[in-house]
Formats: sequence, structure tokens, C-alpha cells
Amino acid sequence: MDRLSMLRDAIRDLLEQGQVAGVLALRTSERGPAPFLFGPGTPEHLLELALWPKYPIPKTMDLLLEADPGVRLGMVTRGCEERGLIEMAKHNQVDLDRITMIGLACTAEERDECRCAWPYPSQIHVGQQVEGIADALVAEHEGLDLAGRTEFWRRHFDRCIKCYGCRTVCPQCFCETCILEDDLWVEAGILAPPFPSYHLIRAYHTIAKCVGCMECERACPADIPLTVLYTLLRRDAEEMFGYVPGRSVDDPPPLVVDTLPRGV
Repeated sequence: MDRLSMLRDAIRDLLEQGQVAGVLALRTSERGPAPFLFGPGTPEHLLELALWPKYPIPKTMDLLLEADPGVRLGMVTRGCEERGLIEMAKHNQVDLDRITMIGLACTAEERDECRCAWPYPSQIHVGQQVEGIADALVAEHEGLDLAGRTEFWRRHFDRCIKCYGCRTVCPQCFCETCILEDDLWVEAGILAPPFPSYHLIRAYHTIAKCVGCMECERACPADIPLTVLYTLLRRDAEEMFGYVPGRSVDDPPPLVVDTLPRGV
């Protein structure tokens, strides 16, 4: 049985158990795959279930849970999406007790497209585990000297049109007031933003939270290789604090002193 058929069966089984009001996954549309809440009353919609391309559905799950504080939902989760939900839970953005996950392992082709080092969730319900790969762009960056690295980022950041796509799509960007819209730090009306303020401020705010979902890079209309920057930061967090974002809900975030209220 192919992955799509297996996933349809897994969603149908979860809905028939009656433990969730719906299952969040991707559905085909005229404009491409988009988030859709599959419910028990419309099984024909499962014929339109989609697997690819990825979509930042952890942020959609956050909105659904906030809209109905009593609802319990299922969600199809790839490895990066599971890790994203774990980090969101640590910062009081989602309640994992209200989410039933259907773990979806990525294929080798999907792994390669995302240059992913961890292309599977902790529990796989659909698909087969494939091992992760090292990001060749990170290796290329590490081969440069300091001046070369500075020029690398200057060249890429000079293409930035400050569309805020990387911030908006990121499941770990959840501040209700964003410092990137403060003229003190990122002056309005200047394109590209003065090097390197915009991207380093955003990177600073996602240290030890970024799970490598690659949504920021996928959303960037200027094709800035943002995944390289965040991969390096994740490595630093692991080397300095022994912390891997999204690895376990029991690992306390190293840069949080106390439990944060929602939106901080």
C-alpha cells in the first residue's frame, strides 16, 4: 500500500474512534495543497488528501486550538512538525494533551529537498524511516574564512525585501509585538535592511527554538539560504548547552528562566 493510502486509512481510523473532532492535514486545491481539517462527516474529502509540498501547519494548529479551548484534534506530523509542536508547547503556544499525532516519515526525495538531518518523527505511523543528511551548503559556508563568510551573508542579505515572510511562516515566531517592526531596530522604508540587523535579530530570537523545518527559506522570495544560518545556531546550542530543539518535551529550554505566558 502506498503512503497516501496508508495515511488516508490512519486518518479515517482516528476519526472513527471518536477521540478527536477533526484531523489537520493537507488537501489539494486549485492553488496547491493547503491545510484542511478533515472531519468524520465528510469521508469523501480524504480522496483529496495531499502529502507534498510541506506547509507550516503547526501554526494552523495553534490557531485552531486557540479558537476552541475545549477541542481535541489530530494532526499529520512530519519530524520537523512534531519537533515544532514540542517547542511551541514549551513556550505555552499549544497544549500537546489536546493533539493526537499521526507520524509521517519523509521519503529520501523529501529529505533531500529540505536538506534535512532528521526526516522522521519519534513515532512513525505512515512511511519508512530514512536517515538524515548533512547540509552541503553548511559545509560550503564552513570552508570560507571570516571575510568570506561576511561576504557570503552580505551578498544574500542584500536581496532581502523585508517582506516578513520568514517571520510570519515560522512556528517559533509568536511574539504578539515584534521587535522587527520597531524603527529603533529595523528602520522602516529601507530595502534591503541595513546589514545585518534584521536577520541577526530574528536569528537571536529563535536560538534554541528553531527545529529546522526550513519554512523560512521556502517562504523567502529572494532565495536567501536561511537554513544555513539556523543550522549553525542549532549546532551552537547543542555544543554549548547540550540542547536539541524539539527532541523531548522534558528538556527545559536553556535560555528560558521561567515559564513564559502566551505571546511572549
